[in-house]
Amino acid sequence: MGMEQEKIVRAAFRTISGVGSQRLRQLIAYFGSAVKAWEAPQSTYLQVVKQEKWLGEIFKVRKDIDPREIGDALSKKGIKLITPEETNYPLLLAELADAPPLLYYRGQLRGNVEVLAFVGSRQATAYGKSAARKLAREVAAKGIVIASGLARGIDTAAHQGALDCKGMTWAFLGCGLDRIYPSENRHLAEDILESGALISEFPPGTPPKASHFPARNRLISGCSCGVVVVEAAERSGALITVDFALEQGREVFAVPGPIFSPVSRGPHHLIRQGAKIVGEIEDICNELPAWSKHVSQVSVNKELLHNETKFPEGKDHMSILQQLSDIPLHIDQITIHSTLPVATITLALLELQLGGKVTQLPGQHYVLARGC
Repeated sequence: MGMEQEKIVRAAFRTISGVGSQRLRQLIAYFGSAVKAWEAPQSTYLQVVKQEKWLGEIFKVRKDIDPREIGDALSKKGIKLITPEETNYPLLLAELADAPPLLYYRGQLRGNVEVLAFVGSRQATAYGKSAARKLAREVAAKGIVIASGLARGIDTAAHQGALDCKGMTWAFLGCGLDRIYPSENRHLAEDILESGALISEFPPGTPPKASHFPARNRLISGCSCGVVVVEAAERSGALITVDFALEQGREVFAVPGPIFSPVSRGPHHLIRQGAKIVGEIEDICNELPAWSKHVSQVSVNKELLHNETKFPEGKDHMSILQQLSDIPLHIDQITIHSTLPVATITLALLELQLGGKVTQLPGQHYVLARGC
């Protein structure tokens, strides 16, 4: 009961206004544990920290809080608690001096796993979302956890990429776990729970405030060995995450984009500053010594994928498939690089879609279907 009681008491402290992760960490450091801090008389508090005015709030409301009721309420919502002292707390995050003394999560957490973060623009282009999804899928297929923030755009694409190959992905939220944000990603959040986790340092009921997201981003980089940036404006939350990553000693990777796109400016700036340029998964594996074992596996799997892929019969289909990849291609570009009549190309694309080989994106853009 020792650790379970400690976790529930930490959760009780987090319900008190003004007691965030930093102040909870201070209390634990002063008293040795949250349980001891909760049970300590006011006189002891005053002796230990005479200058801290925020302690007065604890004495006003502590008597009205029952930690057991808080524990029961969390259980009913399917929310679990974990501390840095426990095995399944994200390993790299636990090593940080400012690791949250308590995380709330739903789903499944594993501590001793390799993690790679993906961040980027909420206003992502079709190119950016396709690139993030493809890279995340290939990374997750190697048993590496994909960490991101459940936001629109690149975050969503990265989570989806991990789910495509039934890999594990962690979504860090800037609000309580009972308030999925954005609401349009509720179904994605449920899918993540099948093999991954939703994680937050904020107690249930906490709304998604703008001030919460930098703290959320710090956890994303903190749990990961590296951060991949796919599309970002010159001033964006993604680049704030990069600042955290550099401070924490993490590798920074950037996916280049079209030179005329505003959301390419962030990655291109990072590349000029020395970030590792990424065009395929090998670019990531080669920069992380612990991942060297994955490089040969990637090459073998790509060869197997190529050999096992069965395309529809017909030269028309083959000539179109040879042009397509994970990068969206407009039908006009396909037509320019083909000797086939437009009507033949349109029919072949339709047949390839029906055959599950090609996916049409908005604006008459086409990509190879997943698994092709």
